[in-house]
Amino acid sequence: MGNSHGHHGSSKHKSTSSQSTSDNSSRKSFSKSISGNDIQDKHFTNFESVTKLAKILSEKTSAEEKVLGITLNIFTKYLFPRYHVLAMKLFNYFHKLSNSSKEYIGTQAFVEQCAKYLQILDDATMSDILVKMFSVENQDNNNETITPDLLKMLLMSSYHISMDHYSEGPQSCYFLHQTLKAIVDSCFHVKNSLSTSYVSHWLQSNCPRLLQPVHRFIVHTLATAYRTLEEKNEIDLVTGLDIKDSFEQGKQRSSLELATPVLEKTSSFAGNSSSQSNGKNTSYTLNMSLSWLLASALPPLYSMPQKANSPEGSSNGLTSMMFMARMLSSIPSHWVLIYDSNQHGLGANRFLHHVLAYKGPTLVMLKTQEESVFCVACPDEWHESHHYWGREESALYQLLPKFSLMEKGLKMLYLNFTARGYPHGLRVGSDPRNPLISIDGGFEKIEYSKIPDKLMRVEVWGCGDPVSRDRQLEVKKWEVREAEKQRTVKLSAADWIDHPDRYLLELAGRPQYATK
Repeated sequence: MGNSHGHHGSSKHKSTSSQSTSDNSSRKSFSKSISGNDIQDKHFTNFESVTKLAKILSEKTSAEEKVLGITLNIFTKYLFPRYHVLAMKLFNYFHKLSNSSKEYIGTQAFVEQCAKYLQILDDATMSDILVKMFSVENQDNNNETITPDLLKMLLMSSYHISMDHYSEGPQSCYFLHQTLKAIVDSCFHVKNSLSTSYVSHWLQSNCPRLLQPVHRFIVHTLATAYRTLEEKNEIDLVTGLDIKDSFEQGKQRSSLELATPVLEKTSSFAGNSSSQSNGKNTSYTLNMSLSWLLASALPPLYSMPQKANSPEGSSNGLTSMMFMARMLSSIPSHWVLIYDSNQHGLGANRFLHHVLAYKGPTLVMLKTQEESVFCVACPDEWHESHHYWGREESALYQLLPKFSLMEKGLKMLYLNFTARGYPHGLRVGSDPRNPLISIDGGFEKIEYSKIPDKLMRVEVWGCGDPVSRDRQLEVKKWEVREAEKQRTVKLSAADWIDHPDRYLLELAGRPQYATK
């Protein structure tokens, strides 16, 4: 959809209302998405923030490199010092669109390209542009294609940005390359290159929010970096600190928080902590890189962040900077481990004991003997039934060795261990006659896509709010108290005379039993 602009009532008001019309156009451009053609052809309002940023970068380029414009070196050094590959791809993209015949971008052209990028709100357009940034031009047909290595570079940028701004501090994951390989192999199969439109569509279909961290970080940097650079200049003049040190201090103060879920790996009901698992492997199936991937692929119900309070609107409405703050500020959700078969034992009764009564959405991680990993996303509280159930947010993913969305939709979950005449176990899939995942009643065997395998590990992660965990914990505590009451019931002498346990003891050779 294109942007809409305000209309003037008459020509005599044009001179007096031009500024107001410009402001209205700017605000309305944020309320609707724009297409790729609009980005190329439409004239955009120059934002004050990017105008200030372009001026600062231009002054630094002139002072350091004696060039009237903005070079890649200055662009990388002051905007993306930790992400050189992303900086190069973004700069080259701006340079190509500006039609510059020089190696640098003119100041005004830089402002225009930044203003265009800041108005991208449509997810599909955002994905198309980021994939094109990392593509190469096919000399045979002038089409843009992307290779597995280039896609991996793009995904690596997204992961590093997400983890560098993780709410618990920067994170790393030993299994990152395994996760990236699963995504790339699933997208490309055995092909050496694909069109950018196909890759972008595949990402939107399987993991629609995977590239959002990159886009949000670029928007955040272009919209706010001028303030950090102005502060840095003041600090340098007053304190004489090193440029790099002062710049990093400013970056830390204006850090960007992204909504990668926080993994809480200690179960609320576990008798043993993760460090006391009787010598078993304590590395979890759901590692950091898989949680990053799942958060981008699952329906927002499972990882929807709590929006922080946005700034109050001014009398002229929501400004561009306020919109950026509202879009970028978020508090990530927490995923808590409520069942781990390595700690609690692998079995149907253990699964039911730890999972039932949790009233929030859950993720069930299934690992097989052949190292395949699946994720069952359940939006509702687990319960036993001989009917298939589940809301439209139910989903099944294969995570390893390749990543793919196997199915999502209504009534695809089945859990039954008590109803006679119906299959026992856990099943996933909308077709009851041909489920995609089938686990037997003993939680020993698993069958996926008609391939039999042995079930090695099951993890269940709760994705609800803290209230869901507290309520389940209260239920478990109540069950423990009731069990204790049953064990400590005192019988009177009269009750004991007719109690069936008395006769069992007599049959065992103990005819006399003292009572108090």
